[in-house]
Amino acid sequence: MALSNGEEKTEDYLFKIVLVGDSGVGKSNLLARFARDEFYPNSKSTIGVEFQTQKMDINGKEVKAQIWDTAGQERFRAVTSAYYRGAVGALLVYDISRRLTFDSIDRWLNELHTHSDMNIVMILVGNKSDLKDAREVTTAEGTALAEAQGLFFMETSALDSSNVAAAFETVVKEIYNILSRKVMMSQELNKQDAACIENGKTIVLQGDQEANVESNKKACCSS
Repeated sequence: MALSNGEEKTEDYLFKIVLVGDSGVGKSNLLARFARDEFYPNSKSTIGVEFQTQKMDINGKEVKAQIWDTAGQERFRAVTSAYYRGAVGALLVYDISRRLTFDSIDRWLNELHTHSDMNIVMILVGNKSDLKDAREVTTAEGTALAEAQGLFFMETSALDSSNVAAAFETVVKEIYNILSRKVMMSQELNKQDAACIENGKTIVLQGDQEANVESNKKACCSS
């Protein structure tokens, strides 16, 4: 997946992605590294919410990822909860050198399930993988949690750039793939509907009993 710097072309897709996790796990530096290739060793905790945008090229389509950095402190949760709405992707970040941040992932998952779409694409990110000597959470533990929750998983380091781009791109690419499959299914259904109408056949809407009854009574087409 290549990044696109062109400003002339309007993006084909716009995806909202949120970064969530406890304060101090490195969310802002992950975003800074990905969007601007920068790192701030003395960065302070984010207050409120900020976002960056990044353009990518996927299969010849220009995708614009709007990445929101939500504050991790408890006192800002009421402010940031509204920003989950409309998100189609999320990075759940913990610090491999602080077990408490890993233990908080379940709570952040609950927040996402409460405030965002049920089909949101999520990746579990174990950040600060450069702190090998201070590690408190093993890679196996991260993998096990991700598998149990049906998440993608990756360990990253905003400091040395390890897997940072790959983590964001994994989410964006999966969102694009899901959307592409939906578009293809919709087009296929439209073709089938058109064929049924042309041949005078009744189209039954699955899962809608009332619609089925009406279709059978009147033998009319529905779409």
